[in-house]
Amino acid sequence: MQVTCVALQPHGLTMFATSRFAFLPYLFACLLGLFALCGFWYGLGKPVILPDAATATHKLQCASYTPFDKDQSPFDVPLKLRPERMDADLALLATRFQCLRTYSMAGLEALPDLARKHGLKLMIGAWVNSNPVDTEKEVDLLIACANANPDVVSAVIVGNEALLRKEVTGGQLVKLINKVKGQIKQPVTYADVWEFWQRHPDIAPAVDFITIHLLPYWEDHPWNVDVALSQVAAIRRSFGSMFAPKEIMIGETGWPSEGRQRKTAVPSRENEAKYIRGFVAMAEKEGWHYNLIEAFDQPWKRGSEGAVGGYWGLFDADRQDKGMLAGPVTNVPYWKEWLAVGGLIFLGTLILGGRVRNTRSALVLPLLGALAACSIGAWGDMARVTTRFASEWLWVGLLTALNLKVLAHAALTLSARTGWRERAFNLLERRAGWLVATAGFAAAVMMLEMVFDARYRSFASMAFILPALVYLCRPVSVPRREIALLTLIIGAGIAPQLFEEGLQNQQALGWALVSGLMVAALWRCLRVRTR
Repeated sequence: MQVTCVALQPHGLTMFATSRFAFLPYLFACLLGLFALCGFWYGLGKPVILPDAATATHKLQCASYTPFDKDQSPFDVPLKLRPERMDADLALLATRFQCLRTYSMAGLEALPDLARKHGLKLMIGAWVNSNPVDTEKEVDLLIACANANPDVVSAVIVGNEALLRKEVTGGQLVKLINKVKGQIKQPVTYADVWEFWQRHPDIAPAVDFITIHLLPYWEDHPWNVDVALSQVAAIRRSFGSMFAPKEIMIGETGWPSEGRQRKTAVPSRENEAKYIRGFVAMAEKEGWHYNLIEAFDQPWKRGSEGAVGGYWGLFDADRQDKGMLAGPVTNVPYWKEWLAVGGLIFLGTLILGGRVRNTRSALVLPLLGALAACSIGAWGDMARVTTRFASEWLWVGLLTALNLKVLAHAALTLSARTGWRERAFNLLERRAGWLVATAGFAAAVMMLEMVFDARYRSFASMAFILPALVYLCRPVSVPRREIALLTLIIGAGIAPQLFEEGLQNQQALGWALVSGLMVAALWRCLRVRTR
């Protein structure tokens, strides 16, 4: 006896049909899959409530500002910064901050007048590098701007992390600082990572105050966001004693909202908001001077710092509030859209599978659809924020297409298969070895990158969950020598990448688990005899 459920009448196709004994398991699996899909995306995207840092009556001290559009970078030639962009930016930032910090003089001629218009102070910076001509030009513009705008320019910064980049010596830097001090009335400082002030204490007598950078995520031994504030406080207090009576300013501090985990430091919007709001409360209680990095996300930084470099902003590159200073914050702001995409993948899996083969297939097909909806969506969301170059977008497209083909192959394997489904299955079945080889090759490439060049790369675990599980459960015939080599590469890389990342890195553990599943799937495929 046959039971038919949800017929697609225009084409006369049956979405699901099987014996009455399999209908209830199928319905249960559908409900379970939908529950898992909704729970997955809501769990990632649910809003988190934290104490506000900024309010309508409470402005914060200072934020780093570069007026680039989302498709611009400081390397553009010629560099064209739009005054109308700066005007809109300063109007927005004036509602939250008292001052802005800049890093270079190039293209910022209109900024002092706009800052005056919006009631903002400026800490202007000259970009110091290994080219003495460029440096001299920056310093001369800095001096001229400070003298022309004494009511707006509250302090000047001669160089940013030039010692860290090893572009100048301490002696050269002192000469530049003294040159500026001799020609302006505002306080003069130099800004660098806190360790470099310890290595170059000879610079301290030349500056009017010390500017240190405290970025817990980028430490050699990264700190978890829950302990980062106490570590920052300890360093700030030690500098207060070390360089007394000079004032200490925390010239950069912040937390990334996207990107790869380092040790126990996890980038996320929730963690960025937690750090920023906690730091502001602590700094204002202690009476510290501070500058937050940074006002807006800078996509161009992803090219040099990996995906994480582009997501230190309090607002995104489109000038939308990320919720870092006030109000609820969500780690995945587009979770509803991804849930809708996941729903389509889930429904498409059921339609593609059609009438299932047996009771076990009735249970597995909806769960397969839910797994694909979660993994492909999570991979897509990660790619949205981490992909930097055209070649990487091509890589994303290829892995997404691979996942969809694997999903189709698995769904048709569970199907009773008649007509076009039988023809589609036969086509994919003949190419199954190619699908496995492609997944294995991609996983091997990613593993080599995570072992030898991991600092600026993200963990692509979600791109490989589906092919690993599908071909672990149903191995297919593959080219033996090639797959054996890929299996060896992936398996051999698991321990070194875990050693490098540390066992407290959940993203690294996830990658190790998925890699282990891929190794097991490839191994099982190697044991299938050629048909």
